[in-house]
Formats: sequence, C-alpha cells, structure tokens
Amino acid sequence: MRPDRKKTKKSVPVATTVVVMRLYVAGSAPNSALAIANLESICKRYLKSSYELEIIDVFEEPQRALAEGVVVTPSLSKLAPGQVSRVVGNLSDENVVLLALGLKGKKK
Repeated sequence: MRPDRKKTKKSVPVATTVVVMRLYVAGSAPNSALAIANLESICKRYLKSSYELEIIDVFEEPQRALAEGVVVTPSLSKLAPGQVSRVVGNLSDENVVLLALGLKGKKK
C-alpha cells in the first residue's frame, strides 16, 4: 500500500502591478488634506500595498511642481503603469480617480 502523499503546489511569485503616483498639495490647506485622505482610502480599498505614492508640497518645492506642469493643487498624477493621467481637485469623486488610475470597474 502506498503512503498518502499530498500534492503541494510550488510557490510561484505572483506579479502585481504597482501604481506609481504623485500628489501635489498646498501645505495643510483643507482641500489638500481632503485629497490625501480620499486617496489613502481609495488606495487602501483597491490597491492594498501595490502602489507608490509621493506627496509633494508645492510650498516646499515650487520649482518641481512648475517643472512638471502643475499649477493647481491638489493635483494627482498617475505615472505608471501605462499612460500618464491627472486628476485635479480633492479626489472626492471616486469613479474619476479610479478611471485615472486604470482601476475602473475593479471590485473591492
């Protein structure tokens, strides 16, 4: 009689797409604080740990913002994957943000 042997699957690393973003804010202005909170909520629900977010305060780095064409805050730029996309405002319209991030239609 053969001993029972369990078949085990070899652990294969799962490739995940990392969304790379930059959020330009104006210090602690109310709309900037709201944009950060809204984006963090969206990332937590839809991206888990598959994202990189850099928050840039235009008061501290105005030349960088201007060099990248940012003249209005808060302003979110999705840099990768795919085409660059931008959303301006406090990011309260979740559907617009999901569309810009390439996540439109993803389930929670």
